[in-house]
Amino acid sequence: MSAARRRVIARGRVQGVFFRDSTRRRADSLGVAGWVTNRGDGAVEAVFEGDPDAVESMVRYAREGPGNASVSDLEVTEEDPEGLTGFRVT
Repeated sequence: MSAARRRVIARGRVQGVFFRDSTRRRADSLGVAGWVTNRGDGAVEAVFEGDPDAVESMVRYAREGPGNASVSDLEVTEEDPEGLTGFRVT
């Protein structure tokens, strides 16, 4: 199985709405590795790595976010997998 990796930057109302924690829980349930962090510019940035279908599911989730979020823009970049394990919130 080949792994996929995507970096996403979500803009809009994405901080203070449990975006990071809900993303971590979703990633854990799908077996996706990576990380998610709040950026100083108000965006949320994340890296998803693992099974291509699971990674694409995470990208779709990031387009919406949790219930109180309002994602106005999602920048998605394809990257080479690094062999990450686990998912962390920073």
